[in-house]
Amino acid sequence: MDTVTATADPDVAIAVRGLRKAYGDVTAVAGLDLTVHRGEIFALLGPNGAGKTTTVEILEGHRQRDAGEVLVLGQDPARPDPAWRARVGIVLQGTGEFEELRVGEVVAHFARFYPNAADPDEVIDRVGLAEKRRALTHTLSGGQRRRLDVALGIIGRPELLFLDEPTTGFDPEARRDFWDLIRTLASDGTTILLTTHYLGEAEELADRVGVIANGRLVTVAPPSELGGRAEQDATVSWVGPDGPKSVRTATPTQLVATLQAEFGGEVPRLTVTRPTLEDVYLGLIGHDRRGFTREETTVPDPVPPVDAPPARPGRGGSPARSAGGSA
Repeated sequence: MDTVTATADPDVAIAVRGLRKAYGDVTAVAGLDLTVHRGEIFALLGPNGAGKTTTVEILEGHRQRDAGEVLVLGQDPARPDPAWRARVGIVLQGTGEFEELRVGEVVAHFARFYPNAADPDEVIDRVGLAEKRRALTHTLSGGQRRRLDVALGIIGRPELLFLDEPTTGFDPEARRDFWDLIRTLASDGTTILLTTHYLGEAEELADRVGVIANGRLVTVAPPSELGGRAEQDATVSWVGPDGPKSVRTATPTQLVATLQAEFGGEVPRLTVTRPTLEDVYLGLIGHDRRGFTREETTVPDPVPPVDAPPARPGRGGSPARSAGGSA
């Protein structure tokens, strides 16, 4: 493994240079560079097999890298210590343990693992589970279970929170309620690295989006600017005397003015659209996704033992880590 030589930047939460990881002859991550600033919500997008899950596991300290330089909160995650782990919260796709415990009991139990834990009752209130404090966890709805997962992820007052597919299976109302919770965490200064397959979620939440394909970071930009989206031609659509019409143009304002003059005012069913985030994303990874359909390898990779708090069942490591599948 390469030695991390980069100097820790106090304004940077995650710094990655030349990250590489292979499983036998299969290269999962091929020289990836990434910077995540403190206080931002960064969404990491990519199809299955692109290297997203492996990258995040390396950042979390749960998988060894083959090469490259990595700093997370100023420290190499390959050599974690209890103090560093207490600064990182990890929330995976779901939890299946603690079914016969009450919500308040679970959160209070995890608070004991951290030197500067938040008040369990305050955390339960913050994630919107005040009315479920005494409920058994197996009686919670899907959205409420995710809120409990987040409570366990933030009970240690983390500076950095990893969120893996946080709203999978949510109905639209529950998803929007959860988005409000994430925005609140970010406004309080928590840096959030989000992985999701919901492009609308990335557009709603993220300050910046990174797209991974074939083990490399293809591009990084705010959602509105990804892939030059804001500068791409617009599509102007309307209904004319001969039926529906659509024109792609680099000057939509000029075309709309011309149409208004032709129609003497309002243009029937006028719309002006630019490529959606999904359009741009599919173009970046290849629309047919050839070469990106292989399921990502999940070969176990031992982490050096540390004198850390007891790990939850599942993929091991931090007590804030929930059991769940890979993205």
